[in-house]
Amino acid sequence: MGVAPSGQAVRGAHAAVATLRPTHETYSELQQAYGFFNERLFGGQLPACLITLQREKRTCGYFSAQRFASLDGQTTDEIAINPSYFAVVPLTEVMQTLVHEMVHLWQHHFGKPGRGRYHNAEWAEKMEAIGLMPSSTGQPGGARTGDLMADYAIEGGVFLRACKDLFTEDFRISWFDRFPAREHIQAGQVSMAMHLAADVGGGAVPAQSAVVMASLATSMNNEGAAAAPAAVNKSNRQKYRCGCGHQVWGKPGLRILCAECGAPFTDVGT
Repeated sequence: MGVAPSGQAVRGAHAAVATLRPTHETYSELQQAYGFFNERLFGGQLPACLITLQREKRTCGYFSAQRFASLDGQTTDEIAINPSYFAVVPLTEVMQTLVHEMVHLWQHHFGKPGRGRYHNAEWAEKMEAIGLMPSSTGQPGGARTGDLMADYAIEGGVFLRACKDLFTEDFRISWFDRFPAREHIQAGQVSMAMHLAADVGGGAVPAQSAVVMASLATSMNNEGAAAAPAAVNKSNRQKYRCGCGHQVWGKPGLRILCAECGAPFTDVGT
């Protein structure tokens, strides 16, 4: 016969749940990042906007001008961010998406946007000026303009310098989607941000931590198939396994303990 939990234990569990504020935390973190990059990259000239989380297939984010209206007749723009990528791409990549859309917002208010979804030369020049290289492939050599555009961070550029300062303040995105689809995981594998120095948030994804990996390991993607563990760039990296079977990838010589079983992760090769 099982032992019923005590009233004190039940009250403690309810109190712990009651202290969770995932909505507040998530949107406060995104608003903090928006305000930070507005000051550092745009001289504080961007107006406020409404940041939303939207799961758009094959889209990391989007900008929609004057999408929302208030009861007193005011309007505001929308910047949408796809949370499906939060666990499987570096934090720098998430910030790139936010800033990419902030450039669209800047162009809407201070420039001349291209027709429809076209990313024109003015947009591309502003992206480069703030340290992001437009690329149709997200890799060096891609087209600078077009309808569907990605980007990558310019080494030594102002965007990465700003990221380094933001991350020094222990900034993070606390909550992540446990059910990333296969294409989201693959996006993390090919992200140029994986090659950045560790001090600007590159070279690692949240899913490389034991806690996040354990949460993703039993998840299912939208098609009902088991979601593959978040693969990483394996060049100069080793696989580690703990006593309860969790696996992580990291640099050679990494020394970490499993939060669940308390055992050290041991090197099991590549």
